[in-house]
Amino acid sequence: MQNLFVFTELLSHNHTFIIVSQIVIVVFIILLIASFATKSMQLVPRGTQNVMEAILENIINAASSIVGEDVAKKYLPLAVTIGFFVLVSNMIGLIPGFESPTSDINVTLPLAIIVFLYYNFEGIRTNGVIKYFKHFMGPNIFIAPLMFPIEIISHFSRIISLAFRLFGNVKGDDIFLLVMLSLVPFFVPLLPYTLLLCFGIIQAFIFMILTYVYIGGAIQISEDH
Repeated sequence: MQNLFVFTELLSHNHTFIIVSQIVIVVFIILLIASFATKSMQLVPRGTQNVMEAILENIINAASSIVGEDVAKKYLPLAVTIGFFVLVSNMIGLIPGFESPTSDINVTLPLAIIVFLYYNFEGIRTNGVIKYFKHFMGPNIFIAPLMFPIEIISHFSRIISLAFRLFGNVKGDDIFLLVMLSLVPFFVPLLPYTLLLCFGIIQAFIFMILTYVYIGGAIQISEDH
């Protein structure tokens, strides 16, 4: 089964070039949206500013119910940047002639590593090295030799979980779209596109919320753990 045609293949068939070019397009789209949203800031928002403020408010509300309002607002820039990158990357893959950067493990893996390094950095910065790693040992010193390696493995497994969940789902969506285009090349039913659109939004939301969850878990260490 051949891959979907990508416009940048007209310049080069190198897969790395294709993915990097798609990332550049995604970044350009995000910057363009941000430019429209902040071009003429008003006290009573209208147009793109109104839409973006509504989205950000809903993200804060969703995150606040999990990690608290203070944490939700403090780490909003990181979570939203990652979330929008994943969202736009997922969406452009639905347009014939483009490929989702998130369908490549070489894109999703660095995103997962960034989240992993950042939440551990924030956990150490907020609680100190000793207290942060002490909570890896569990509430009882007698089970510390067992709990510590389990916690370490658990934290590293988050990289694999984040990277491969996103990569697997988006790659699966691309394959599904390829099959649909092969079966009905001149007319793709609306329902499959609607499903892929929903899946793309959900995957971006999950990645963003998990970023919040991991950061919240790292900085909000209880005294008895």
